[in-house]
Amino acid sequence: MDQLKFLKLIVILLMIQSSSFAQFQNWPCWRGPNGDGTSLETDIPTRWDSETNVLWKIPIPGIGHSSPIVWGDRLFIVTAIPETQEKILLSYNIDGKLLWQKTVLKSTFENKHHDNSFASGTPATDGNLIYVSFLDGEDVFVAAFDFDGEQRWAQRPGTFSSPHGYSCSPVLVDNKVIINGNSLGDSFIVALNKADGKIIWKIPQNKPAHSFSTPIIREINGKKQMIFGGNMAITSYNPDDGSRYWFVDGPSEDFCSSPVYNKKSNLFLISSAWPKRSLLAIKPDGSGDVTDSHVVWQTQKGAYYVPSPVCTEDYLFTTMTNGQVHCIEVSTGNILWVENLGKQYASSVLVNGLVYMPNDDGVITVIKPGRTFEYVSKNSIGERMNASPAISHGRIYIRGEKHLFCIADTGTGSDK
Repeated sequence: MDQLKFLKLIVILLMIQSSSFAQFQNWPCWRGPNGDGTSLETDIPTRWDSETNVLWKIPIPGIGHSSPIVWGDRLFIVTAIPETQEKILLSYNIDGKLLWQKTVLKSTFENKHHDNSFASGTPATDGNLIYVSFLDGEDVFVAAFDFDGEQRWAQRPGTFSSPHGYSCSPVLVDNKVIINGNSLGDSFIVALNKADGKIIWKIPQNKPAHSFSTPIIREINGKKQMIFGGNMAITSYNPDDGSRYWFVDGPSEDFCSSPVYNKKSNLFLISSAWPKRSLLAIKPDGSGDVTDSHVVWQTQKGAYYVPSPVCTEDYLFTTMTNGQVHCIEVSTGNILWVENLGKQYASSVLVNGLVYMPNDDGVITVIKPGRTFEYVSKNSIGERMNASPAISHGRIYIRGEKHLFCIADTGTGSDK
């Protein structure tokens, strides 16, 4: 083989290898690599039960509603042990073997809502450190651990007060860890340095209210925007310095779910939680107060509370804690169909063009997006769950009430 042909063969092999790796993604934080529940992976099962297509199933200690995160061959999750008043970070390999277990905090647990847990915030990783956030008494506690389980730093950026408890999932952007500390007390948003935990910027929130919403970050027209529901407003911040681009007043006091962005329509979609649920579609190209100028549509029908939605090019799929799933036309806000899929606190994911919609009974309904309801399958893990699924390397990781499940094509099902 001459040198030119050999070089062409090497290029072809590299292209094939790159394309095969491209379909695999890490799931590094709450709602995955894009912060919106979407994944580019394709080889994902659509059918399973408590045994079929279960690659492994392991008991998980304690109680928690946080989702697993995955980086390479490592999986991380947090939990709380009521008997010992410990809040813990666990590391597994992706074959389900426990590698280490570290106590992050040991202190008296806070008061909370009966539907919440003491480990509801999903950790985040950049492949170097794992970042976690819990409540320590009245203090917001943020810590970073390396992949060997050693704590690198800890920070208490402010206090937090809520009868509902705490649930903060760190957001990573550039060299920063973003923490939502909105509450009835010392309400704030803060950016910490990923390397040492020092405060880079901190924004006081002058209208204290509940917000358990995790911000989403998108670059639009060359401008990085962090969209956040809290402080009795929907606001776009510059994550570099915490300055404000634009805001929409209200539409209510509290926020729980995370925003999503629809690129086709150039709209951010976000719902308030209490005392009025209102779903808004907002154009992100304004400045200052855009309440009257950039809200394209607003509706209370299909507005959601705790679970975060997923969005295709044309449809928004919202879930309610009462079990009502709405398919909403993104461009207009019109409801196309409504289906009852069971009480839901976990959030859905979108993978390979299908919506995976979980409910509290441990059943995930797989839906084919469209103007009419069409489900592909209903799949039960055989126990309750409140955590949202994670997708990585052809596998679905599901945290149940007592076990951690790895769903994959094991050849035991009728199909994937």
